[in-house]
Amino acid sequence: MKKFPLFLLLISTMLFASCIQDEALNVEAAIDDCSGSGLYSVTKDDLAKTIELYVLKEDRIQELIFTLPQGATIRPETSEEGDDAAHSLYDFREKTSRQFIVTAEDGITTATYSIRYNRIMLPVSYSFENLKQNSPYNIIYLTNSEDVMEWASGNPGFQLTGMGFTPDDYPTAQIVDGYSGRGVRLQTRDTGSFGEMVDMRIAAGNLFVGSFDVRNAIGSPLTATNFGFPFTRMPVRMTGWYKYQSGGEMQDADGNPLGTNDTGDFYAVLYEAPTIDYSLDGDLFPIDGRPQNEHIVLVARIPKTEETGDTWTYFDLPFEPVEGKTVDREGLANGEYKLAIVFSSSKEGAYFRGAVGSTLWIDEVNIECEESTNEEQQ
Repeated sequence: MKKFPLFLLLISTMLFASCIQDEALNVEAAIDDCSGSGLYSVTKDDLAKTIELYVLKEDRIQELIFTLPQGATIRPETSEEGDDAAHSLYDFREKTSRQFIVTAEDGITTATYSIRYNRIMLPVSYSFENLKQNSPYNIIYLTNSEDVMEWASGNPGFQLTGMGFTPDDYPTAQIVDGYSGRGVRLQTRDTGSFGEMVDMRIAAGNLFVGSFDVRNAIGSPLTATNFGFPFTRMPVRMTGWYKYQSGGEMQDADGNPLGTNDTGDFYAVLYEAPTIDYSLDGDLFPIDGRPQNEHIVLVARIPKTEETGDTWTYFDLPFEPVEGKTVDREGLANGEYKLAIVFSSSKEGAYFRGAVGSTLWIDEVNIECEESTNEEQQ
């Protein structure tokens, strides 16, 4: 009979301990998600505890709705004049980057996130004056601000060949003697034994607005180039200065001569972006007779890149509508279109067809836009 109360005590203790465990306060301090009206996109790096906010129209008192772990709270490290936490409004007018502190339900565990406000506004004038770095290869900025995205190129793919020792060895490099100040030189290069092994015997010099995914450089090279950036203006024409020297007879990806001389290429296209993540790739103008990408609406493209010797030559390319396509002005203002600008020393370089030595020099490029749309960007 004496064991029965002891047994009940043991059971009670276990149940009590279980209740305490069940009611333990959450110790997770994190931002699971961030959203808000006016945001075009949000990128979050949980490891670095950074969040990048991207907006199309500038309104620096921004609504931010945070999804947090159970019981967690969030507050800015320092308050700004326009903050209104009751309505999820935070002021980025004075500081485009602010610190936010997340406190877990336990009231002890904290995490500090850096949240930065970015306006998506692609510049329309490009002088190629600015470098982020020049080793192992040049990375060229769009503007003087290091907060603005840089131009992309296939240089990271060429690095895999082991033939790039200095920035000038790479297909795409900055030059000091452009048309005005600095410019850019694109040159089709031999990829050596590495290129023979993977049937990619040349690497055209290229420069484009977008990004390059080196992970696809060998297995799926056409998808390694992602062309375009959100654009809310109505483009009218692309102008600038160029020089071109052909490397002679083209060869195909297997090294066979093609019987025609190489030529360069440059163009700009405005295209529909069905999703935020959608972008054109290197197959937008197929060479096998297939139609061009169905999302392209406007095209400004040089008909033929003539050899110019050492003479800088002006180009003026109007944006022409693709047959049957029109621009939805409301969709344009809401970020449903992207602009791609592409330069290449070999017109068919994306398919590893061209001539070693073909060289295109580019400088002082400008995208002229309709004034009414342009004003909306100010």
